[in-house]
Amino acid sequence: MKDKILNILKKQKDQWVSGEDICRRLNVSRTAVWKHIRTLKQQGYEIETQPRRGYRLITVPDLLYPQEIAEGLKTKFIGKKIIHRYRVDSTNDAAKELARNGAKEGTLVITEQQTSGKGRLGRRWHSAYGKDILMSVILRPEINPAEIPQVSMMSAVAAARAVEHTCQLEPGIKWPNDLLVEGRKLSGILVEMGAEIDRVKYVVLGIGINVNSTSSDWPDDIKHKTTSIHQVKGTAVSRLKLLQNLLEELEQLYEIWQKQGFQPILELWRQLCVSKNCPARVDTIRKSYTGWIDGVNENGELLLRLDDGKIIPFSSGDVSLRL
Repeated sequence: MKDKILNILKKQKDQWVSGEDICRRLNVSRTAVWKHIRTLKQQGYEIETQPRRGYRLITVPDLLYPQEIAEGLKTKFIGKKIIHRYRVDSTNDAAKELARNGAKEGTLVITEQQTSGKGRLGRRWHSAYGKDILMSVILRPEINPAEIPQVSMMSAVAAARAVEHTCQLEPGIKWPNDLLVEGRKLSGILVEMGAEIDRVKYVVLGIGINVNSTSSDWPDDIKHKTTSIHQVKGTAVSRLKLLQNLLEELEQLYEIWQKQGFQPILELWRQLCVSKNCPARVDTIRKSYTGWIDGVNENGELLLRLDDGKIIPFSSGDVSLRL
């Protein structure tokens, strides 16, 4: 009911809508309307109220509420179920719990701030309240665990395309899934799964994009290697529009991957890769290697050419570009 009242006010934004008119349209009491209006105000919607005139919507808060995301979202299943939290330890942890309890494919967990956000290799993902995109999506592809890295690379392409489409920036991808702008990290992706030996039961895809945060929001130790869309463009951008484009790009690429395999995704990824023929160090759990990045193979593994000419493939590891 609250969303229906909000839709009425949005259609006549900046115009007065009488309480009597809302009651008649929705067949509810004035008391019910007033209670829902009060809830909307508590959520940050600026609604003016006057006796005998009714209600008038003035501004919509810059928060990623489900009703705002759903309005105009052109997807078939991703984002049809949205869980919004003002703050959460980790959207991936929240999504994993939902997935284990049978949540449908496409369920989206979105938050305004993560208090214990996770990046790859156990790193922490820092976020400022209400400024960035911090989300996780539940997917249920029919794949084996060895194919999980393909999800990571597919997601990086979706994020890069969404940023370009929405913000007119052209981020590059550093293997496997970091988005870079001007050599600094704009976005990170963390893919986790629940699986048996030969079958993936669910995938939780976590994506963090620095949208409107700035250097003052980041710890000193990462300021030199971090950036945001606001930092690059010098102005704030719509998180909502970027998020909607991201979900649409993600669904489109996911369906291509499911129907046509990894090859079309890999070709798109290669076009966005910024690290080919670049000197780099790859840190694994046991050892570090230095050499030149020679691209990726057909499975998406990183190929590092050592000084002696030997090429080593990596399916995981931390890559530092020596630009």
